[in-house]
Amino acid sequence: MDEDVFNISIRKFLKMVGVSSQREIEQAVAKALADRGIAGTESFPAHVTLEIPGLKLRVQFEGEIKLQ
Repeated sequence: MDEDVFNISIRKFLKMVGVSSQREIEQAVAKALADRGIAGTESFPAHVTLEIPGLKLRVQFEGEIKLQ
C-alpha cells in the first residue's frame, strides 16, 4: 500500500463530501426560508452515514445544524 496515495485519496473524498454537503444544506435552508417553511432560528439534528462496502464499514455520525 502506498500511504501517500491512500491519504491523498481520503482527503480528496472528505473534501468533496464536505463541500458538497455544505452546499446542499445551504440551498435547503435558503429554499425553506424563501418558502417560509422555517423562521431561521431553528436547530436541526443531522446525521451522516459513511459506508465502504468493500471494507465492511458502516459508521454513523450525529450532529446539529444551528441557524442561530
